[in-house]
Amino acid sequence: MQKTTLRKRDLYLNRIIAFQDTEMIKVITGIRRCGKSSLMKLMAQHLRDTGVSDEQIIEMNFESMSIPDMDAREFYEYVKARLCPDKRTYLFFDEVQKIHGWENAVNSFRVDFDCDIYITGSNAYLLSSDLSTYLSGRYVEIKVLPLSFKEFLQFHGYTLTQRKSPAGGVRKLITDTDGETYDVKELFDAYVRFGGMPMLADVGLEIDKAMATLDGVYSAAVINDILEREKRKGQRNITDPLLLRKIILFLADNIGNNTSATSIGNTLVNEGLLKNGNRNTRPAVQTIQAYIEALTEAYVFYEIKRFDIKGKEYLRTLGKYYIVDIGLRNYLLGYRDNDSGHILENIIYFELLRRGYDVAVGKIGDQEVDFIATKVDEKKYIQVAESMNALETRERELAPLRKIRDSYEKIVIALECDLAMTQDGIKIIKALDFLLE
Repeated sequence: MQKTTLRKRDLYLNRIIAFQDTEMIKVITGIRRCGKSSLMKLMAQHLRDTGVSDEQIIEMNFESMSIPDMDAREFYEYVKARLCPDKRTYLFFDEVQKIHGWENAVNSFRVDFDCDIYITGSNAYLLSSDLSTYLSGRYVEIKVLPLSFKEFLQFHGYTLTQRKSPAGGVRKLITDTDGETYDVKELFDAYVRFGGMPMLADVGLEIDKAMATLDGVYSAAVINDILEREKRKGQRNITDPLLLRKIILFLADNIGNNTSATSIGNTLVNEGLLKNGNRNTRPAVQTIQAYIEALTEAYVFYEIKRFDIKGKEYLRTLGKYYIVDIGLRNYLLGYRDNDSGHILENIIYFELLRRGYDVAVGKIGDQEVDFIATKVDEKKYIQVAESMNALETRERELAPLRKIRDSYEKIVIALECDLAMTQDGIKIIKALDFLLE
């Protein structure tokens, strides 16, 4: 088997290192194949580089057949027998949810031994309210996403350089390992086509290889984490693979659109995609909602809630969904560039998540602000647009931001923008500059 290169992801590694040698259990979550296992290996390597011996590190990947089948008690005894005497032991458990009752064992390690614990999981069920009680609230979640545009360039061997332009400002140039120069937009188009799953850096940006790789991601996320999820304690049964796929295709085709379980059921029936004999049947709203929750728990789609800016409250009405990786969407629907506005929204949404923001859709009167991005002491209102060059488009995008009366930062992020500027206190930023900050 060809050994893949271990590439750095400092954004996440530094977040983990910040909690090293604390009592907190480090829980690394995200869709399958997004780089969680590599991140664990990077952390183990960091420990070795800073003086921790191999005897102090126990690494177990429960997707490997080299790890014997065991229950929670056997898991506990297996680890106990391998602890480093008189020194702290660092425990790395990959896809630990495959052990029934793992949470009891992991909590016992924390209580009984001098150890520092790191675990991964590909389903939010890992940290459901029932299970997190076993960990007594003593855990920190590190949420891993596919590659950002900046990481995409690094993983695929491109180097970003900046030069002062003779006309003023800064010009960005990208070169490959052979010294060939590329336009930033050219590489962004590749990112939009192939997405940011890390293993694509090993197979290269060829469409057939990329789609085969993304097929593996889809199968792992859907089959392993959804269709088999009823085997796990307390899970609803997801029993209809056809319905699941129809819902996946619908959500992928409607990223950034207002969506509900009711509207999905109506659309699937109206378009003749769900039939029972000669009679169209509409699945119960609760059934569709259960399938959507399964997809969000497996980190395939992320739901974004609506927030009433004037009323200062979250709304129960239609939310929106974004797909975790644009390449995965192209695998499902085929590549097409006639929805570039929502694709850009999708990319900006996940970039905001990477940067640690909580994100909501803003409602102000009868208009919407694409994103309200908040941290503890920071808030930004953000519109996303394909182009801000036409006066009519500028007015449309700026209108909802002008209605907001508070003093927080207001931004329009545009893919095409002849001149970055500030208008009525609202910043207009080029999307590629934002993504490469």
